[in-house]
Amino acid sequence: MQNKFTSRSKHLDFIILDLICIEVSYWLAYYIRLGRLVNSTPGEYTMMNIMVILIHLSIMFISEGYSGILMRNAIQELKKVVIHNAEMFAVILFILFFAKQSSVYSRILFALFVVIDTITMYIVRLVRKKVLYSNEDKERGKGQMLIVTNHAHAQSLVKGLAESGYRNYLIHGIVILDKNMTGQKIDGIDVVADAEGMYEYVKSNIIDEIFLEYDGEGVAEITKRFLAMGVVVHVSINNILPGTPNAAVENISHYTVITTSINIMSFKQKVIKRLMDIGVSIIGIAITAILFVIFAPIIFIQSPGPIFFKQERVGKNGRRFKIYKFRSMYMDAEERKKELMAQNKMSGLMFKMDDDPRVTPIGRFMRKTSIDEFPQFINIFKGDMSLVGTRPPTVDEYNQYDQHHKSRLAMKPGLTGMWQVSGRSEITDFEEVVRLDNEYIMNFSISLDIKILIKTVFTVLKRKGSV
Repeated sequence: MQNKFTSRSKHLDFIILDLICIEVSYWLAYYIRLGRLVNSTPGEYTMMNIMVILIHLSIMFISEGYSGILMRNAIQELKKVVIHNAEMFAVILFILFFAKQSSVYSRILFALFVVIDTITMYIVRLVRKKVLYSNEDKERGKGQMLIVTNHAHAQSLVKGLAESGYRNYLIHGIVILDKNMTGQKIDGIDVVADAEGMYEYVKSNIIDEIFLEYDGEGVAEITKRFLAMGVVVHVSINNILPGTPNAAVENISHYTVITTSINIMSFKQKVIKRLMDIGVSIIGIAITAILFVIFAPIIFIQSPGPIFFKQERVGKNGRRFKIYKFRSMYMDAEERKKELMAQNKMSGLMFKMDDDPRVTPIGRFMRKTSIDEFPQFINIFKGDMSLVGTRPPTVDEYNQYDQHHKSRLAMKPGLTGMWQVSGRSEITDFEEVVRLDNEYIMNFSISLDIKILIKTVFTVLKRKGSV
């Protein structure tokens, strides 16, 4: 039987150790700053201690901070710990400021806590990993894994499986299916059987798991026979479906399938991203209402017509929706676009130009400050768009896409995105836009969304790259 672990239960030791580090660091900082013992602590600091723990757990949950913790080297671990504690400090200050409690608590105490916790957490994590690595040589309690493959893949497979800094298996030996190499060694690992003798070998020896990587015929039969012997079988898809990113095994109805995508978003990430969209869009819609009162009369006076510009755009995987903006152009803008195509500064399937004559005077100001984009919070609230994503193309642009361009529509379009904070209108090559959009999709995380949102604020305030 194969044991199943979640990422958090698998790293329960690190979770507990981090909580201990936080408690020790918090109360040590408290004693150093205020010179009191814990039993004489005011209630507000006890409550804040609970808040710090909740902040820590929330950040680790959102950022998946324990994912890959055993694979990180000392420098990578230091970076993770420093960033995590800096985020905790920022959230603490944010809460104190908006709760108007900054005068009640010592900010120096919290700064001291972050410094102590950074040092303590980093050292404890390194020590724990060193203990785990030192136990790696102890065979007791580890599963015996037999590699079953062909001659061409054997060496790279052994190296790949041995690269893991910490693992709960020992490579027992190798079976070569397409050649009789019994008695030889590959990267120091014995070849113990060939295709004819492997079943008898497994029957006669202690083998807990089979790692099967084979692109020839008979994979199903090999798997079936090993399962009949009660052995856990891991079937690699690297040679069955080469070049498949983010592959995962799932059940759809009565079928077991291999799911692959340029990025598979977890349920947790979907929930957090959607909650962020709803929360911020509600605030954005309220601001849009205020901006409407201010700018609607000016828009109408300079160019009589609708205040809002509505246009059909293409969203996730080709879905159509109406995008909303404050109208920044004269009413005949779309008709005049054909006349101005020769002045398009973009190479590819987007239209941008300097000093666009179709833009009204107030429209130039709204575009420069990105005020014209605020009605898109309605699209975000409805679920057509997200805060962060890719720029939604027009139907005309979409109809001219090459096949590889559609990859940028693998996620919901966004109010801002990777290419906007990487230069916005300074980028004139559409293929570069596609590359940046794909980079965002392939590397998506909640923390990346937050970074892009922060960069967007600074980009808008500096009025950098607007048209």
